[in-house]
Amino acid sequence: MKHILLSLFLLCSLSSFAKKVKFAVNMTGLIVNSTGVHVTGDFQAIAGFENGDWQSNTTPLTQESADTNIYSIVVDIPAFAKYEYKFLNGDQFYDVEFVPVESRVGYNFNDNRWLYVDSLANDTTFVGAILFGGNAPVNKKLIRFLVNMENETSVATNGVHISTSFSGNNPARNILYNFDSLIYEGILYADSNVTHSFRYYNGSLSSEAEVLPLDCSVNEERQITLVDHFVLPVVCFASCSNCNSVGHETITSPSLSLFPNPAQSHVQITSSQSSISSYSIFDMAGQVVRSQKLNEVKSCVINQEELPAGIYFVQSSLTDGSTRTLRLIWN
Repeated sequence: MKHILLSLFLLCSLSSFAKKVKFAVNMTGLIVNSTGVHVTGDFQAIAGFENGDWQSNTTPLTQESADTNIYSIVVDIPAFAKYEYKFLNGDQFYDVEFVPVESRVGYNFNDNRWLYVDSLANDTTFVGAILFGGNAPVNKKLIRFLVNMENETSVATNGVHISTSFSGNNPARNILYNFDSLIYEGILYADSNVTHSFRYYNGSLSSEAEVLPLDCSVNEERQITLVDHFVLPVVCFASCSNCNSVGHETITSPSLSLFPNPAQSHVQITSSQSSISSYSIFDMAGQVVRSQKLNEVKSCVINQEELPAGIYFVQSSLTDGSTRTLRLIWN
C-alpha cells in the first residue's frame, strides 16, 4: 500500500511541473531501419522509459502519416530544464545520427543536440521536425545566438530573452540558456536569403531591451542576412562586440571565404572584393587567440600551429572599412 501511495505521490508531483515536449525528425532521403526510428537522451528516465537515460531502444518514434517522412513522440518532462538528445535510424547506438557542429552542445567536446524547456504553458514545446543528421527543419536555416551578460549588474530572474522579426518580435517568446557561464545562447530556425532583425533582453519585457550603439543597429535592432546555418559571434549585451574584445559585429560575409573548412593544418582566407588589412581569431568564449596585421592582401594562409581543435570565428578587417566574420572549424 505504501508503494502505491508513493507512486501516486510521485505521479502527481511530476504532473504539477511537467511540460509536453515533442521530439520529431525528418527521415527524407533515408531508408528507415526495420527496427524503427528512436530518440535517446537524458530525459528518458524522468519521462518514464525503462532502464533510464541514454537507452537506444526504449523510446521509439511513430511515423506521423503514411505520406510523410516525419517521425515523432510527445513526452511529459519537467519544465525549466535543459535536455540533451540524439535521433537513431534503428535501435542500436551505431545507428545514431552525426549531429552537425552548429547544433551541438559544443562544450567539452559534447556532440549532443539540446533544448531548453522554458514554460509550463498549456501547449507543446516543439522546435520542428529536424532533418536526421541535419541542422534544421526542411527549408529553414539554423541561427545560434550568443550574448555575454558579463557587464550587467545582474541578470533578470526570469532570464535572458531574444526577440526576432521571424517570431513576432515578442521578447517573452524565446529564452536563452547559459552553460555555466555568463554567455547565454539559443538556437532558432529561419528562412534563408532574408534579412532578419533581432534584439536581446535582460528579462522578457519591452522595457528590458538592450540599447545598441548606432554602429551595429538598424532601427535600434541588430540584423543578420541569413545565407546558411550560422553561429553568431559572441557579443556583449548592448554592445557591438564581445565584452572583452574590440571591433564591430558583422553577420554576413558574402565577399570572404575560408578554404578548406573544416581545416586540419592551415586555412586560406580570400576576399573577392576589398583587400584584407588584418584578421583576428576568436574562440567560442569570445577571447582573441590570434591576430595579425596584413599588407592589404587579397588572400593569406592561416596556420593552425598551437590552436587546439574546436570552433573559432575569424574576423577580418577590409580596406573599405568593413569587417567580415566567418566560422572556422579546426579538426
